[in-house]
Amino acid sequence: MDNSQLQAFQIRDRRPDALGNLKVLPDELVCAILENLTPRDVARLSCVSSVMYILCNEEPLWMSLCLNKVNGPLEYEGSWKKTTLHLENVPDEYKERCGKQLHFDGFNSLFLYRRFYRCNITLREFSFDVGNVERKKGLSSEEFFSQYDGTKPVLLSGLADDWPARNTWTIDQLSMKYGDKAFKISQRSSRKVSMKFKDYVSYMNFQHDEDPLYIFDEKFGETAPGLLKDYCVPHLFLEDFFEVLDREQRPPFRWLIIGPERSGASWHVDPALTSAWNTLLYGRKRWALYPPGRVPMGVTVHVNEEDGDINIDTPSSLQWWLDFYPLLADEDKPIECTQLPGETIFVPSGWWHCVLNLETTIAVTQNFANSKNFEYVCLDMAPGYRHKGICRAGFLAVDEDILRDVEKNAVNHEDDLSYPDLTRKEKRVRIQKLREDPEQETTTHGDSKIYELWRRDFSYDIKFLGIFLDKEKDHYSSLWSPGNSIGQREMREWLSKLWIGKTGIRELIWKGACLALNADKWFNCLAEICAFHNLPLPTDDEKLPVGTGSNPVYLLADQAVKIFVEGGLEASMYGLGTELEFYSMLHKVNSPLKTHVPEILASGVLYLENGTYKIVPWDGKGVPNVIGKCNFIPVNCKEDDFPFGLWAKKQYECIKAGMSINEQTNSAGCTQIWPFIITKRCKGKIFAELRERLSSEDTLNLACFLGEQLRNLHLLPYPSINKSTFSDIKQKMELPFANGSTEDTPYKSDIPAEWEIFIRTLSRKKRNIKSRLTNWGDPIPETLIQKVHEYIPDDFRKLVDSYQLISE
Repeated sequence: MDNSQLQAFQIRDRRPDALGNLKVLPDELVCAILENLTPRDVARLSCVSSVMYILCNEEPLWMSLCLNKVNGPLEYEGSWKKTTLHLENVPDEYKERCGKQLHFDGFNSLFLYRRFYRCNITLREFSFDVGNVERKKGLSSEEFFSQYDGTKPVLLSGLADDWPARNTWTIDQLSMKYGDKAFKISQRSSRKVSMKFKDYVSYMNFQHDEDPLYIFDEKFGETAPGLLKDYCVPHLFLEDFFEVLDREQRPPFRWLIIGPERSGASWHVDPALTSAWNTLLYGRKRWALYPPGRVPMGVTVHVNEEDGDINIDTPSSLQWWLDFYPLLADEDKPIECTQLPGETIFVPSGWWHCVLNLETTIAVTQNFANSKNFEYVCLDMAPGYRHKGICRAGFLAVDEDILRDVEKNAVNHEDDLSYPDLTRKEKRVRIQKLREDPEQETTTHGDSKIYELWRRDFSYDIKFLGIFLDKEKDHYSSLWSPGNSIGQREMREWLSKLWIGKTGIRELIWKGACLALNADKWFNCLAEICAFHNLPLPTDDEKLPVGTGSNPVYLLADQAVKIFVEGGLEASMYGLGTELEFYSMLHKVNSPLKTHVPEILASGVLYLENGTYKIVPWDGKGVPNVIGKCNFIPVNCKEDDFPFGLWAKKQYECIKAGMSINEQTNSAGCTQIWPFIITKRCKGKIFAELRERLSSEDTLNLACFLGEQLRNLHLLPYPSINKSTFSDIKQKMELPFANGSTEDTPYKSDIPAEWEIFIRTLSRKKRNIKSRLTNWGDPIPETLIQKVHEYIPDDFRKLVDSYQLISE
């Protein structure tokens, strides 16, 4: 009933009095606010008024509260409120009282009704046609590669006919065999949730959720290895470049997917622009797909400018089909199909897709990188944000002034690798926003203009997309997007293994490496260094940088060349300066270590001036003229000093400890200058490659040798510290942080300068330790992060006292 109907029946609308000042807020917003409270606060708030009681007893609210609290195994207790109360350790007698709901008249909510409808709707009787995705059977590899791979989706039958899973992957049989196995659950909380399969089946039978939980487990092969024997990768998708990586190194690539009706995957583009195949073994799925760059109605894409991280705001798959799909004009509707048991759908790189389970379904899916999408995968791993937004949202990800340039000549100038900078901090792009007036005509600007431009000019072509790469961003010195499916070091190792293991496609691998690593840029630098020092040019096998470090390293026949780039020019100068000072110290004191440290053959600074590469030799002493023009010269340095040596580096690290990573990287300013070092190449292999093959005797001998060299390292004297330099640095460390705050740890004259730098650095790093640990990712539990300050001394000077007591 609306308010007029309530008045006709003389039923008082209780909402204004029951909500008080909150009455001005729509029910949707009030419910969103409640989701940010604790379960106990929600329980208390339900006692405030009748309407608040109704809002605070909604099952979707308690589902959200529960999933925000649980972190690990979950056992459904028949309702989300009961499950949450169980997690809160509420006594059983109180749980029973909560099961008896109070009922009130005089209140209606269209928002709550629509959500109730979505929670209880059944899809079994819905009529879905077969769709317009092409269906094929008996497709050859040649036909698939030429007609569909990297081009358009296709629904394939017959690929799974011989799989044991076609007969054994049913809910009953999986329950009997794997009922006690815990599988990962997919839901919108950032927490990790798992359920035993038997508990999940019980949940499926009882739940009435709008967006039900479903099993989406990338480690099902480790949890239940027998499942891997029930299927095999179809012959059309055997080419997978990620196979060269060890299982621990490669990104998640295969998933077991099980879910009830109404569950499914909301709109998304697969990670790293990989392609995917999905085989359905049980039930029916409805698919909707859009080509790359065509953002579905109701979906918003956020691209962070600092690290290129992608976030997508999207309704659930059920909500999209019920609320958005009916509003689409025929020409704007997605490509669709209903997938039946035994059918396999192929989703090309970059395609948007949304999946709705029409009934309980069981499926298996894998993502892969092959020769068709390899360059797109590498492009998506490149630093920056413009290209990531363009690949997903098309021209919606760029500013209006750039649209005019693109419309004129971007597509026709494939060789032009420059492009105007985008200026907005964060790109928020949306297509076809819902309008309150459905009769409103489409304007000649905004969404319709962008859509028409997309329809006419957007091209999911690697040369065109490469135009939007930020050439000022570099793989080694730029922030790595947390949304990337593989780490920086794993990315480099992946390309290196492909280069060595797949020599027949090196031209393709080189193109990918140039996109992801700026391989052409660093190879050009290497060629200049080799020419200057009369070194032979690298062979074809030596064309890519090697190793897992954070700087480009090249192995030549008898030399190793390292170009310092990590952290920007200033950090690179300190990196090279400390290595040169260390090597000088080894020879100065005639340490036995010098026979086990690679001999330095040359070192210097490479820089680009007026389009020409130039090199200045540098042994670590004094300051090269090209560096003298930059704004970070160490103070009070002498010609015979190592101005970028150990203590200068420690003072630099102390100053930078109060800055964000982005501030540290961008502070130097000079981007066309690269320090480098050439050492004698060590023969042999790294320990990681030999670990499994060494005998226990060899391992013991190696440990003894390393222990002896560690002792020699500890016997080295510290470089002397420049007191006047430290005095100047101390003044810099007393400057305020970026947020205006200042140091709260005063200097003490009785503490040695060396310890003062150490203590000061730790104190500055402590200030934002929670945020840094959070950004580090999954390895660190949230509970430990919240208590980290309990493990850190209030005053790091206590460490000096402890050290002095031990010394005495």
